[in-house]
Amino acid sequence: MKNSIKNNIKMDDSEETKTIAVSNIFFALLCGVFFFLSFPKYGWGLIAWIAFVPLFFALRNVDTLLRAMLLGWIAGVVSFIGIFYWIVWVLVNYGYLPLYLSLMIMLLLVFYLSIYFALFAAGIVYFRKKVPLFIIAPVLWVCLEYVKSKLFTGVPWENLGHSQINNFYFIQLADITGVFGLSFLVMLLNVAIFEIIKKKSGKSFALAAAIFILWSCVYVYGILRVNDIDQAVKNSPAKEVFLIQGNIDQAIKWKESFQNETFRIHEELSLRSLENKGGLIVWPETAVTANFQDENNVRRRIREMSVKTGNWFLFGSISYKAGEGKKDYFNSAYLISPEGIVSGRYDKVHLVPYGEYVPMKTIFPFVRSLAAGIGDFTEGKGWVPLQSDLGKIGVMICYEGIFPEAGRAYKKAGTELLVNITNDAWFGSTSAPYQHLSMSIFRAVETRMFFVRAANTGISAIVDPTGKIIVQSRLSEKDSIHGRVQLIQMASFYAKYGDWLAVTCFIILTIIFLSCNIRRKRNDYRKHSGNYSGTEKKNPVYR
Repeated sequence: MKNSIKNNIKMDDSEETKTIAVSNIFFALLCGVFFFLSFPKYGWGLIAWIAFVPLFFALRNVDTLLRAMLLGWIAGVVSFIGIFYWIVWVLVNYGYLPLYLSLMIMLLLVFYLSIYFALFAAGIVYFRKKVPLFIIAPVLWVCLEYVKSKLFTGVPWENLGHSQINNFYFIQLADITGVFGLSFLVMLLNVAIFEIIKKKSGKSFALAAAIFILWSCVYVYGILRVNDIDQAVKNSPAKEVFLIQGNIDQAIKWKESFQNETFRIHEELSLRSLENKGGLIVWPETAVTANFQDENNVRRRIREMSVKTGNWFLFGSISYKAGEGKKDYFNSAYLISPEGIVSGRYDKVHLVPYGEYVPMKTIFPFVRSLAAGIGDFTEGKGWVPLQSDLGKIGVMICYEGIFPEAGRAYKKAGTELLVNITNDAWFGSTSAPYQHLSMSIFRAVETRMFFVRAANTGISAIVDPTGKIIVQSRLSEKDSIHGRVQLIQMASFYAKYGDWLAVTCFIILTIIFLSCNIRRKRNDYRKHSGNYSGTEKKNPVYR
């Protein structure tokens, strides 16, 4: 009878443990689903406000760092599969790789990025009984997000703060803190919601009230800032801008037999601006597939078109620099004056690894053979604005638009207009074009400049300094967008001081870690040394 009771108890214990483990995994999976549903094209920014609440519940009874890391890693895997699934589509359709290999490549990136979720979960458990969650969670998240955005050339794709792109007055804070400040506040809100659900105590409601007041202050700042910017825009000179979206299929874009047709499409769309003079016509990244740098028919036709329209003309093309026995190729943007003269050239600085160059090819020669067919471009010298009668123009090519350091560099150089030229034809109708645009818009808010974007297949757009889209194209349509931009000079704390918030979070995290370790060592010392007055040691191990 006693043995039967014991067996039942053991069975019940194991079932309870199993149930807890399954529920923890479920909560981690739910966190991942909520996270990727916070971003375009299928997501909604409000979901980010509760995205981490399930993960906090999953971690509440976890007693080891390894289990915490596993739960965090699971949440990260689901998150980044939902965000980066389109990589498989790109590799299969344009990289011509088999499906299994495309999946492996996508998962390698996903597994790497999920490490940051794992570290976040481990940090929450490690500091759980030492530091309040409302302090450690946002501080730790910003630190990890910053590292993710910088390490190995950086992957700032869809940081937590980017989810708030449609939260108009809230994102105005980005001109002080950058996107990391928005991530901090969203994580803080997640903590408040979790504390209320879990504890329902006076302290949890007081925390929620304090965070509500903080968020209210952010919205008040946003409203005031938008009013100031609108006034500055009204009092600034306007310039005409024409964005050309040729909608050229990537599968035929580089075929020599299609070069004339590509040029004809862009030229036809550009000539619609014939009635307007003194503005700026923008073609997308590598819209000119022939070699513009050499004296040829394409170069002649482009110069003639500039003169005919009477507008400044900016377009993407490949350029080169001849060296000793080799040529260095660049992904470039040219600026042509209304007189048909080449005014300047910008060479892309931040190249796409394994897309525009092969990392570690000198250290590991076999890497080149594994990445056959990948472009081998040379990076440009820096984010230097192009000079024109319209003012200084800062060019960002393709995914350079998601890096805030590009916008800050241009702002410090006195740039008055940001131009992003890109070719999102690679992405088809997946989430990627929507994600790409949403992240790029933050450059306008951070620098308080107009931001215009010409994309081959879309989405092309004109964005004002508050991050509001004035006009935009539809995806996968041939189009020509016309609008006005104002060249304003407005101060931006973030453009001047950069990621000061991330630095502050690193300092706070370091202080927390050191103080916790000092406190632990003191406790260990007291535990092992006993009572200095000579009385009997209280620790039974030492009796």
